[in-house]
Amino acid sequence: METKKLGFGLMRLPTLDPGDAASVDMETLKKMVDLFMSRGFTYFDTAIMYNGFASQRAAKEALVDRYPRDSFTLATKLHNAFFETKEDRDRVFSEQLEQTGAGYFDYYLIHGIEAGSWPKYEQLDCFNWLLEKKAQGLVRHAGFSFHDTPELLDLILTRYPQMEFVQLQINYLDWESEWIRSREVYEVACKHNKPVIVMEPVKGGTLANVPPEAEKLLKAAAPEMSIPSWAIRFAASQPNVMMVLSGMSTLEQVEDNTSFMTDFRPLTEEEIRLTHRAAEIINAQIAVPCTGCSYCTEGCPMNIPIPKYFSLYNEDMREDMAQKGWTVNYSNYGNLTKSFGKAKDCVACGQCESVCPQHLPIIDLMKKVSGHFDPWA
Repeated sequence: METKKLGFGLMRLPTLDPGDAASVDMETLKKMVDLFMSRGFTYFDTAIMYNGFASQRAAKEALVDRYPRDSFTLATKLHNAFFETKEDRDRVFSEQLEQTGAGYFDYYLIHGIEAGSWPKYEQLDCFNWLLEKKAQGLVRHAGFSFHDTPELLDLILTRYPQMEFVQLQINYLDWESEWIRSREVYEVACKHNKPVIVMEPVKGGTLANVPPEAEKLLKAAAPEMSIPSWAIRFAASQPNVMMVLSGMSTLEQVEDNTSFMTDFRPLTEEEIRLTHRAAEIINAQIAVPCTGCSYCTEGCPMNIPIPKYFSLYNEDMREDMAQKGWTVNYSNYGNLTKSFGKAKDCVACGQCESVCPQHLPIIDLMKKVSGHFDPWA
């Protein structure tokens, strides 16, 4: 297991074209990887669909082809959307080995288990398949990522005690959330003595750009610390957490994250209380708790950039609309509609809701976004 708790999530990589997630800015990414590695951090996490399906190949070019294989740790995943038969599992795995050039995976995960995908993973015997890959030396550590209830997590860990770790969404905003239930699923992992890898510690950037009142609260306690550092340190402070993934998009983010995680200091009890107070402030103002993972966009028949519209909507909901009446987000929305479908174009097919890790009612929320922006677009 790694001694440094910060992992590089290859999910929100820098791009050459903001409208094309697959247009990874490789030169910038290489600089980010170099800085990360130079400071003693070695864990990298990718998956099939990240960055418009370009993440695994980007990992090869920026990391695998440039560093000795034993100098870094690479994780990737098997997602239920990309296989239909038992034979497909091996096809996907072989493609991942080819795309990454890694030879083997240090950590391999059954990806994004929730109530809808769990039956398919069971029917196609994916857990035992993964254990076979480990026995063959193609996987060093077997586990899974999870987006559902503590009850389902308990069932899975009871049925498959051979799983070595579990990846959970943990952050101070979701710690007591009735939907995500971060604390409760974390406690189930602890009950089964499974180390936890944390995803979404900054909740897709939400905890990097907090409301002024929350920022003032945190800055008063530690003026020298960045706002995102509170979120990453909160997750890393949980005793059973072995790794915290951060989806970094800029060199500045790598610089900041590695600065406070090089010699990691857990939050004090008082600092943890401050994060809970910050969560109360943020929850009072956030309209749509979207993390921007973009799982919903790949199959959208109307090419609607759902997370981008939610982000604009959230920004406007934080504004004093009674006084302003108009914000730059109306223009930003209009500019996006030149390349993408409008919110009102949603045909309510439901594919987005079926893959949303946050279990958001996206169809109904799109109607709200449309009512807010489309009359002026």
